[in-house]
Amino acid sequence: MSWHFLGSCLDGESFLISGLDVWQHPWRSQPESATVTDPIYGVSKVFGVYAIGPAEAPVRFAAGEFSNCVWGFYRPTAEQPADQHENKPI
Repeated sequence: MSWHFLGSCLDGESFLISGLDVWQHPWRSQPESATVTDPIYGVSKVFGVYAIGPAEAPVRFAAGEFSNCVWGFYRPTAEQPADQHENKPI
């Protein structure tokens, strides 16, 4: 599966995915992992996959720390919403 970089933020800093702030919802671990590419250094990383929001319409994403307290977020390419998110990479 291909993953699209959404952006990054500091630990706890507001970050919206499909209108939901990831830090305001419990993350439900999914039984898969995501191999992603660090957008700055171009190295591969393996991040966990999570879901937030209602069970009937979950928002799935991959997330992990690029460095201490700097989080990166990705969505499966096929699940990209048509509108752009409001976050900016650090």
